[in-house]
Amino acid sequence: MERILGLIVLVVAGVLSLPVAAAAFDKHGSENWIIPVQLAGMAVIGALVGIALPGLTGAETSGRRALLGAAIGVGMALVGVLIFFLLLNGFDGA
Repeated sequence: MERILGLIVLVVAGVLSLPVAAAAFDKHGSENWIIPVQLAGMAVIGALVGIALPGLTGAETSGRRALLGAAIGVGMALVGVLIFFLLLNGFDGA
């Protein structure tokens, strides 16, 4: 149950992290920072979720849970970008 809850939280955060990062960094000269900030933010969120929900990763130590949670968070950020792209453009625009 923790794994499903953690993945749902990370998918929702992955979808919402791109517009939040874009709102903060969509200025002249800083637009190249949107994706790196989104990925870094999702790595932090994933690490926190991995520590808070040990069942997400199944690892024994908190350091390993944080590392695996960060990797899952970055993966969910990429899934979020894909979902956000498809919502904006549809399948015809892809």
